Amino acid sequence: MTDPDTMRARTAALNLHGLLAHWGEVANQSWIAPLLDWEEQERARRSLERRLGTAHIGKFKPLCDFDWSWPKRCDREAIEALMALDFLRDASNVVIVGPNGGGKSTIAQNIAHQALIAGHNVLFTSAGQLFGDLAALDSDSALRRRLRHYASPQLLVIDEVGYLSYSNRHADLMFELISRRYQNKSTLVTTNRAFAEWREVFPNAACVVSMVDRLIHHAEIIAIDAESYRLKEAQERTEQRARRRGSAKP
Repeated sequence: MTDPDTMRARTAALNLHGLLAHWGEVANQSWIAPLLDWEEQERARRSLERRLGTAHIGKFKPLCDFDWSWPKRCDREAIEALMALDFLRDASNVVIVGPNGGGKSTIAQNIAHQALIAGHNVLFTSAGQLFGDLAALDSDSALRRRLRHYASPQLLVIDEVGYLSYSNRHADLMFELISRRYQNKSTLVTTNRAFAEWREVFPNAACVVSMVDRLIHHAEIIAIDAESYRLKEAQERTEQRARRRGSAKP
């Protein structure tokens, strides 16, 4: 039988004030335990549904289907350890570095989804979307509100840093965001550029060194060396279609 004090604490946590007001009358009723179970399960379901909707992770290949034999270099153990989400408890960052199509975004999406399942708030965005959103704001108050939006999730994923070049203003915004989250919330960044090349991503920006310093302090850095997985899949699809056409001939 469930401890009455535990049952009452669960009821209070669910803010079921009407039930609490009549607790002396209903505490020993057999329907209390299933009622609390239903309420907790439904709230958990709705919370996950809401967080999935606002995370913007998108469709992705599950890590169980990831072809680990394809990359020339990829620390599978380190990536699987990240799926345990210890870095979130430490408010540490993660940086995944590798060439285009090497699987960086897929790994980031899997980690983000795992964090959601574990109950964390997550936001997934590309660097282009992030900078475009912030730079479009023309008032300080609107910018502060939007920065709070990006600074608040327990995990912020910034995908595809390095695919475009950005202005000094974009660099300042990135620095401000990283600084707000520094040692407080975890940020996961995927990039196709080594840190030494980030001056090409943010040309002439004075804050690049400080930005990188804050980002990689206590960070887990995963390096991937692989040919484009998307190109590999496209070639396989082409070969499959060719075989089907060949087998269809009389």
